[in-house]
Parts: sequence; structure tokens; C-alpha cells
Amino acid sequence: MAIRIGTSEHDGTFHSQGCALKSVLDRQPSLAPVEVLTADTASVENANRLDVDAISFGFMAANWIGRAKNGEAPFRSPIDIRMAAPMNAGPLFFIVRADSNLRSVADLRGRRIVLGPERSGMVQHAHTMFGVLGLPFSAFTPVYLDFPGGAQALARGEVDAQLQCPIPNKVMTALSQQCDVRVLPYPAGQLETLLGAVSFYRRTVMRKGAFRGLDADIAQPAVVNVLATHARVPDAIVRDVVAGIVANTAELGRLNPLFDGLGALFEPLKNEGAKALSFGGVALHPGAILAYRDAGLLTA
Repeated sequence: MAIRIGTSEHDGTFHSQGCALKSVLDRQPSLAPVEVLTADTASVENANRLDVDAISFGFMAANWIGRAKNGEAPFRSPIDIRMAAPMNAGPLFFIVRADSNLRSVADLRGRRIVLGPERSGMVQHAHTMFGVLGLPFSAFTPVYLDFPGGAQALARGEVDAQLQCPIPNKVMTALSQQCDVRVLPYPAGQLETLLGAVSFYRRTVMRKGAFRGLDADIAQPAVVNVLATHARVPDAIVRDVVAGIVANTAELGRLNPLFDGLGALFEPLKNEGAKALSFGGVALHPGAILAYRDAGLLTA
């Protein structure tokens, strides 16, 4: 029986990661063949497909899995979802034109900000981030465009900023080639406040030269993207998939730069135990726990 992995739209970041993951997992006789399936709405669609056994694993942003578990909107009922493994931590950042008078995230009040399609995960992130930072949606003009449309609106000067995630991504690279851009930093203490309040964010550093206009390292919040599964998926399958990921973190990084730093996302297991990879109250699948124990990452 083929292992099916739900990803994102074709050429989306989850899809590119899924293709790299397939190339690693296909080497394991117990798992091959591995199928990579696209998804129009990524996290939400993958959770729903897990619920009806259409896939065994699905790429999701960690901010969605708790909602799926609890049956919160847009999910119609609770899904018995489980964590398998982290996939990457994608920076969430506000990009502006280089000639903008915006100097930090604190300057966004009263501006026109592209957040993504109205029902997207990016808009959910905006609500989360601005809620912590004390900036209600009534204090600025939200603009609901997808990544390509938002980038073009920024390039034309029709909006003041765009919320982007992650890098590398084709839209951000193309935008930086089309016009001069900057990433907005956080005022002193605000990034720490945000990270302390939101369990599925991590601190990351966007490295100088990652795209044209990023002229210095800059710290930003990053959302943890994960590989989720369902409680019904057999322990042996989850164990083999997670073991394949842990054993091939370096190879995955060579295949796809989105996997760079994957190994570091497993390290908290050593000190914090299984709760280190429990987002939104979603527990690790028993098969994943076995794999992490086998790898020496979990001792209890």
C-alpha cells in the first residue's frame, strides 16, 4: 500500500518539501512507493484528508493542528490528529519597498498591509501577531491578496507592506529582483513578547543575502511547519517515516533548502520530552515516539 503525503499547491513550499521527502522515503522498502499529493488549501485540506484516510501524512502549519484537533472553524468536527515530525520553521516577516518611511513593525499602524487571502493561514497569523502586539485590525487597512498579487501591489506602491512566509520562495525572490525591498525589524522587546506568547512560533534569523535587499541578518518569528498524521495510522508506518526523516536531516537539507536547520528542531526533545513537539495540544503519535526513542532523542 502506497504512503500518501498531502502537501500544497503545485510549486508551493510544502509541495517542494514533499517531493524531497519522497526521494528519501522511497529508499525504504517498508514505505515505497510514496505518493505526493497536491492540495489547494494545504493545512486545512490535509487535515480533512487525514480524517477520511485519503492520506497518511500531511504537511501543516502548526497553528492549524490545534484547531483541527478541537474542531474549531473552519473544521466542522474534531479530527483525531497526531504529530509526526517538524519540517521547518518558516520566517513570518513584513516586507516593504526600500524607499518606504516604515522603519519597524511598530510603524504599521494606519498603513495598507497585504495579509493574504481572507480565509488563509496568513491572515490567521496576522490576527495572532497583532493581537499580541496590541494592533487591532481596525488600526490599519488589511488587504486580502495572495502572495503574487500582494507582491505586485507592493511593487506598484499600492500598499505599504506585505506579510510574507517563508524563504526561499519564488514570489519573494521575484519581488526582490523587481524592486528594492527591506524587511521590517521589531522594536526592542516586541519579538520576545511575541515568542513568549505563542507556542508555535520560534525565533529565527533571516541571513544576509537570502534575497536581494536583505543586507544584514535580522531576527524574526517563524512558524513551525509540521508533518501531521492520524491516530489510525499504524505505529509501524509512522515509526518508519519518522525514523527516515531523523536519519536523513542533512540529505533533506541538500535536496531542499527549506529543510536547512531541521536537525535543530528535534533537539528540544532531549530536554523537554515529547511535549517539545506538541503544538496546540496535539500529541505525538506513538509510532513517532518509538522512532525518537530509537534515535536517542527521547529517553522517557
